[in-house]
Amino acid sequence: MKKELRKPTESELEILQTLWQKGPSTVKQVHDDLKKVKEVGYTTTLKLMQIMFEKGLLKREKSGKTHTYTPIVSEEKTKSQLIAKLRDSAFGGSAMKLVMQALGNQNASKDEIREIKEYLDKIEKGLK
Repeated sequence: MKKELRKPTESELEILQTLWQKGPSTVKQVHDDLKKVKEVGYTTTLKLMQIMFEKGLLKREKSGKTHTYTPIVSEEKTKSQLIAKLRDSAFGGSAMKLVMQALGNQNASKDEIREIKEYLDKIEKGLK
């Protein structure tokens, strides 16, 4: 049976993004990064990371008086499971409808469109 992702909240995803980008970090390091984009209290960041540890999203190692947190869940697997859930629940299982909605909600740059076309070509070649 496939192990189900413990679905991170929006705030937990922001913390995971920081940890995926920067690697193992203390609460202070994560908090300093989050403060650059939104108003958040240190104790809120601390509590969220403790909850994420309890949920099995993070592991922590004690070093002196501080804890260093590392994601247990991979970025790729987390995104894949979240997209699959969104595709199934909001788009009736249709990847095409999901992609069309995503592309219709913002203007993709020429480089992004080129990369999308290249990716679709690879997928098509893999099906032949």
